[in-house]
Amino acid sequence: MRHVGVVVNPTAGRGRGVEAGRRVHELLVARGMKVEDLSAPTLAQATDRARAAAVQGLDALVVVGGDGMVHLGANVVAGTALPLGIVAAGTGNDIARTLGLPRGDVEAAVGVVERALDTGPRRVDAVRVGTPEHSAHEWYVGVLSCGIDAAVNARANTMTWPRGSARYVRALAAELASFRPYGYRVTLDDRTWESAGTLVAIANVPWFGGGLKIAPDARVDDGLLDVVVAGPLSRAAVTRIFPGIYQGRHVDHPAVTVVRSRSVVVEPLVDVGATPPPAFADGERVGPLPLRVQVDPGALSVLA
Repeated sequence: MRHVGVVVNPTAGRGRGVEAGRRVHELLVARGMKVEDLSAPTLAQATDRARAAAVQGLDALVVVGGDGMVHLGANVVAGTALPLGIVAAGTGNDIARTLGLPRGDVEAAVGVVERALDTGPRRVDAVRVGTPEHSAHEWYVGVLSCGIDAAVNARANTMTWPRGSARYVRALAAELASFRPYGYRVTLDDRTWESAGTLVAIANVPWFGGGLKIAPDARVDDGLLDVVVAGPLSRAAVTRIFPGIYQGRHVDHPAVTVVRSRSVVVEPLVDVGATPPPAFADGERVGPLPLRVQVDPGALSVLA
């Protein structure tokens, strides 16, 4: 009998996470699995419970929710052989979108988990992020943001409506009221970018923010990060460019550059611009700059 741990975000999908989690439990039990509910009142407590269960022995960890739950799962299983199952029940689900997993369909998602347990997991890249001075790090799977994209993420997290990327549009409008370009030093494998800037996104997948195609050519299994930087755009220019992100057209703007790198160090450069906001990854707060980012090829096993 397979032993599967399940972690549910009860607030996912505007409060539908509880029902989705209940249904996941029922379906897995009906398929003959031993199911252990590892959910907790906070994500930190759920992470601790999941890590303890993983050490004691699981055949898979299944997360139910959006990209934040994938972030939790990756920080339990990345760098190990324990596979991660994803039941996408959030409002964004950009990592599930990248992996071609069902979104908003619990039965189909559980079916993928069951089949992949039989056929074997898929190995994809995961990304380590931490301060340059220390070896301690956390993992992310999707996109790390540390420009106006991060400020918008932080504001969007305080909003309860609307859903998905529309919430980012509303948050962007609010952020632009006081925006002025930030100062950056971005050190890549083979070059350094120093400038006032609007956006720095370090992407392992194409999408973030519920369908915004920030890095159109990013691949989750190529061992590379797509680093998207935008120079010091005016508020009006940001407003004009933003709609094009849905189709990835922003990368054609002359102020936007995309560079591939295995490692990235992002530092604030306050003599050329404002202090950048704290970074976010997979929609979760990581912390202030400076940060070192390093892709770890094939570090994550996913049931896909």
